[in-house]
Amino acid sequence: MSDIPFDLAYLGIGAAAWVVAGLKIRAWRREPSRGLLVVALAIASPATAFVMASPVLYRLIDRITHVGNLATLLVYLAITGFSAATVVLATIWTPPTERAGALVWAAATAETWQRARRRLAVFAALVPVMIALFLAGGADSPETPLTFDTTFANEPAIAVFLAVYQGLFAFALIDISRVCLGHAARLPTGWLRRGIRLIACGALTACGYVLCKIIAVGAAGAGATGLDWLSTGLGPVFAAAGAVLITVGFAGPAGAAWLRRRRDYRALRPLWDLVYRADRRLALEAPPSAWTERLALRDLEWRTARRGLEIRDGQLTLRPWVDPAVVAATTAVAERAALDEAERAALIVAAALRSAVEALNAGVPPRPREEQVTLPGLDAEPGEERAHLVRVALGLGGPLTGEALAAAAPAR
Repeated sequence: MSDIPFDLAYLGIGAAAWVVAGLKIRAWRREPSRGLLVVALAIASPATAFVMASPVLYRLIDRITHVGNLATLLVYLAITGFSAATVVLATIWTPPTERAGALVWAAATAETWQRARRRLAVFAALVPVMIALFLAGGADSPETPLTFDTTFANEPAIAVFLAVYQGLFAFALIDISRVCLGHAARLPTGWLRRGIRLIACGALTACGYVLCKIIAVGAAGAGATGLDWLSTGLGPVFAAAGAVLITVGFAGPAGAAWLRRRRDYRALRPLWDLVYRADRRLALEAPPSAWTERLALRDLEWRTARRGLEIRDGQLTLRPWVDPAVVAATTAVAERAALDEAERAALIVAAALRSAVEALNAGVPPRPREEQVTLPGLDAEPGEERAHLVRVALGLGGPLTGEALAAAAPAR
């Protein structure tokens, strides 16, 4: 059997998973939390296992350590680390109806963490047992990067080692899939729900790996032949597919949030440009070039939040030049178009700011405070404010905004 397909698949999956793990570790370093650290470990552990399981690195580890098949022990210990992490996640993600005393199931209580530590203690006790069984099995020759399980299935110590490993793995997969399916059912439609379901589907898919291994190892231990392909062929397919689904499940919600932040950051640019042209003192720095903005990949939350604050400052600066006639005309246009409250507020602000900038540039004197108009959206909740500003930015050049400005022109 050629090693090349396994090298490509295992190294590719491991590298991709490590990218996701690195991003989670980076997020944890920025905002430390035990839950985020567990998620990072749940991704990093199988990523490391896939990398070490590639035949090229498997043999390299054996050559460096001068211990045959040592890479198998390291791979299975890494997968056991994944099992431990997912069991902890299953504990802290348990829905409130199954967790006594919890009001919201995103909040893991001290009792929840205590329960998680008790589960971790089981893994901590069994890991030394696994190491001892592996070393006692004398499975250092021949070197078998792809067929270790079936080659040494008739060694009692190795058979028990494999049984412990597969048992912990199967328990973790079933536990996390059960909890994630319950979790997803309580979430609104969106990427978080989608990601949780992908984790559950990935865990259930990986159960196929466990089943294939149990059948193949059991058959090999009983002296039966012809079922090795379950361990060396079909089993790895289930493992790889499960790993991909789980990794995408962990990465999907974060990736969707990143794309949303980047979309909002770029969508706010026309509105930011409008207020910046009105008063260049509002911004901490000059406008970035179009290419700089297209290539912006980091600190998007901070950049978008700062842009929103500068827009708000600009809106307050332009308030003395907002024409009540424009607000009235825009309100009438919004009513004729049957816009909902959020769309109506955004249209009014877009038209009002455009007219205010025109008035300022034309040298129109500012209105006294008692005649100034309060625009909608200033009292928006923090969670809605960004969406409101994005709607305003998108509406600046819209046909309804032009219609409102045209309707207000005779009155000005």
